[in-house]
Amino acid sequence: MHRWMLALFLLSAAARVDAADVCPALRGQTASPDIATRIAAVACNEHVIWYRPFIDRDGRLASASVHEGDSSVLDDGYSRAWRRVARYWQESGLLHSTAYLPGATECEYAGNQNNPAPNCRGFVIDNAWSATFVSWVLMKARLPGFRPDASHVGYVRAAYREPQTNAYRYLDPAHARPAVGDLLCYVRQDGQVLGYAGLQSVLQGQDGLPMHCEIVVAANPGNDGTAYLIGGNVQQGVTLRMLALNRSGEFWGLPQRTDNDTPCAPDTQSGCNFNRQDWAVLLKLKPAAELASLPAPVGIFASPVLPTQATAPRCCINCVVGSGVPRCPPSNRD
Repeated sequence: MHRWMLALFLLSAAARVDAADVCPALRGQTASPDIATRIAAVACNEHVIWYRPFIDRDGRLASASVHEGDSSVLDDGYSRAWRRVARYWQESGLLHSTAYLPGATECEYAGNQNNPAPNCRGFVIDNAWSATFVSWVLMKARLPGFRPDASHVGYVRAAYREPQTNAYRYLDPAHARPAVGDLLCYVRQDGQVLGYAGLQSVLQGQDGLPMHCEIVVAANPGNDGTAYLIGGNVQQGVTLRMLALNRSGEFWGLPQRTDNDTPCAPDTQSGCNFNRQDWAVLLKLKPAAELASLPAPVGIFASPVLPTQATAPRCCINCVVGSGVPRCPPSNRD
């Protein structure tokens, strides 16, 4: 190798710090006194349980080995993938809002491993659960000033309209520095790119809007120039995403969708990038001192530790024959 080539190689190697998975170290900190750390720890624990799928800085998906509808056992040793998703719906308190959908009520009993609950499994597959996952994580972390919502636009609109009583500030992602506990969101509307300004105009009304948000679990650890985010229902799992940061800690070259993007196809592979989205808002987590003055979350968990398989099964009043759920004793039927 020529000396100049060797020097160039060494310089490029020195300039780049290899990305490192922050989650194995973070996942054990779900009881941290710091709210942002708790949020990251809860999200990271789920990512590890789902066998750590990720999207790299070039927008390539890797290591997706299990999906939402699978009966495969996750890395906690007992959870089935689809039952884990049903738990997000149930424990976030959002399942009741979907009771009219086929299979939703059956998910109330999906935690009972002896209950086949095939209709609940269908519900998990047929209904987007990314907003439910974010809500579950934030409720699990006991974040004040946050109301869970089965639609991302619901809690994004709340942050935009209720800045004084909300846990988040509404910022332009093009000029914001992501930090642990923040949410980065994009619009999933086909045929139109909204961006920061366009999303604001929608939030002033009451219309729904398909969106997706992910939780920042680390930003530039070890000066690696990378933000790490975790989202649910990303390629049908709990997936980590990597995005580049500049020296100021802002997103660097955030891949933005346009109206004229090259389609992703075998003969136009340059158009294939899972990171290219209509990134429209960064919800910035407020400092701990400000969060302390906000209303406590509704329906918080009694403990930051996940229920185990040994949790007593729930009982039923109007029981379904063959469900495997025990009938409630008379004293519990009031």
